[in-house]
Amino acid sequence: MDTAPKPKNTVMGTVVEALPNTLFRVELHDTKEVILAYLAGKMRMHRIRVLIGDKVELLQDPYGGRARITRRF
Repeated sequence: MDTAPKPKNTVMGTVVEALPNTLFRVELHDTKEVILAYLAGKMRMHRIRVLIGDKVELLQDPYGGRARITRRF
């Protein structure tokens, strides 16, 4: 198991649309808001595929920009 502490701005969501250049529209579970997200570098490096309907963990930008997809469930 991963024992590292999670950052405070981590949220869960569901992928609703796949866009070009590994961008995704993700609906957040708690607020039902749809935001733009991109794949984290390690997910790109290991070629982890993210499909529509996948549940993902997001790291939100504190300044209101795009979110980064850090894990797929």
